[in-house]
Amino acid sequence: MYDLIVIGAGPGGYEAAAHAARMGKKVALVEKGRTGGVCLHAGCIPTKALLKSARVFAECRRGAAYGVHAAEVRFDMPAVLERKNRIVGALARGVQSMLERAGVEIVAGHGRLRSPGAVAVDSRVLEARHVLIATGSRPAAPPIPGLDSPIVRDSTSILEEREIPARIAIIGAGYIGLEFACFFSSIGTGVTVLEMLPQAAGGTDPDVAARLLRTLEKDGVAFKLGCRVTRVTGDGVDYVDAAGAPASVAASLVLNATGRVPVLDEIGLKEAGVDYDARGIRASDEGRTSVPGVWACGDVTGRRLLAHAATREGIVAVNNMFGRRDRVRYHAIPSVIYTHPEIASVGWTEQELQSRGVAYRRAVVPMAVSGRFLVENEGGTGLVKVLAGERYGEVLGVHMAGDGASEFVALAAAMIEMEMPVAQAAELVFPHPTVSEALKSAILELR
Repeated sequence: MYDLIVIGAGPGGYEAAAHAARMGKKVALVEKGRTGGVCLHAGCIPTKALLKSARVFAECRRGAAYGVHAAEVRFDMPAVLERKNRIVGALARGVQSMLERAGVEIVAGHGRLRSPGAVAVDSRVLEARHVLIATGSRPAAPPIPGLDSPIVRDSTSILEEREIPARIAIIGAGYIGLEFACFFSSIGTGVTVLEMLPQAAGGTDPDVAARLLRTLEKDGVAFKLGCRVTRVTGDGVDYVDAAGAPASVAASLVLNATGRVPVLDEIGLKEAGVDYDARGIRASDEGRTSVPGVWACGDVTGRRLLAHAATREGIVAVNNMFGRRDRVRYHAIPSVIYTHPEIASVGWTEQELQSRGVAYRRAVVPMAVSGRFLVENEGGTGLVKVLAGERYGEVLGVHMAGDGASEFVALAAAMIEMEMPVAQAAELVFPHPTVSEALKSAILELR
C-alpha cells in the first residue's frame, strides 16, 4: 500500500512525487513514456534551446551594430538539434537522479484508475491512500481539412525538423506559434502567422502584445489576424480573412500551433467517477477532484497550461492530502512568451480589472530607462506596465515586453502574492545595472 500514486511524470507529477517522498511518504510514480514529460522532451526545454541558437545566429548577423564583424555566419540545423538533444538528455538524467535520491519508486507502464484508491499499470494493480493525476496535454488537432498533410507538423514533430524551410505558415498566434515564428524568422525562413482572434498573444496585455507584434513584423513575420483557416493544401494554407474574403498563403511547411488539450482518455476517469469535461478535470485550488482521495494537477486540469503552474499545483495537492493546508493563487502565477522581445506577465490586466470594477492606477515606462537594457539590446524596444489598486496601492499586475523580462517577473509575482503596496515595493533595492531597474522605475512612478 502506497501513500501516494502519481500518474504522469511531467513537471507536475515528478515534483509532487519527490515532495511527498521527502515528507517520508511511500510514493510510486507511474509513467508510460519518458520521465520529465512534454516540457522536458517536447516543450519548454527543447524550444528554448532552439531559440537560443537562433538568437546567437541573429546577433552574429547584426554584430556590426556592436562593433563586431564576422565574414560568414551559417545556421547548422543538424548541429543545433544535436545540442538540443544533449541538453534534454542531461536534464532527463538529472530528473531521474533526483527522484531516486528522494526515494520515489518509478513504475513504467500505462496507469489507469480502477477505483479511487487503485491504479492498474498494465497487468499490475497498485493501491494507495491518494492518487494524483498528472497526465498532461497533447497538441490540439482541430477539424481543419488537410491537417494530416505531409507538410504539416505539430509542436512536437517540428522539433526534429532537420531542414530549414523556405516558407512556413503557422496556424495560431499563441505562445507556441509566436515562439516558433520568432525562431524561424531569425534563421531566414519566410513566416506567416494565421490567427482567428483579432490580437496575437490572446489574453496578454494589449499594449504588450502590440509591441511584440510590431517587432516581429519589423523582423519580417507576416500576420493574418481575425482570419479562419479553411484547409491545408499541398503547398500552403487557404483561409478567409477578417473581411470575409477567401485568400491563401504559400508555404513549404505548415505548423499546427492551435494549442494543447488535456490527456483524459484511457485513464479511468469515468469509471472512478471523476468529474471532467473536454477542457479538463475539474479541480479546486487545493487540487481536489470530485472524488475523495483523487487529486489532479497540471495541464490535465486545463487551468494554466504552464510547467511551473503544474509544479505548484502538484506540491499544493500533496500538502493538502497530507495535512498541510495550501492553495494555488492563480492570479500570482507568471507567464512568459520567449520571443524576441520576451513577454512576461503576472497578475490582472487592465481589462480584467475594469470588468471587475476595481479602481486602479497605472504606470508605463520604456525598458530603455535601464542602462543594462540599452547595453544589451542595440535598437531593441520594450516597456514595463505596473497596475496598482487605487485604494490601498497594492500591486495588482505587471506586464512587460523586452528581453530579460523573464528573469525578474518572479519578483513581480512575489509582490502580487504578498499583496505588497507600491510604497513598500519602492523601498526594495534593485541591483545596478540590471534590466529589472525598469520595473523599479515604473513602481516609483506610482509611489
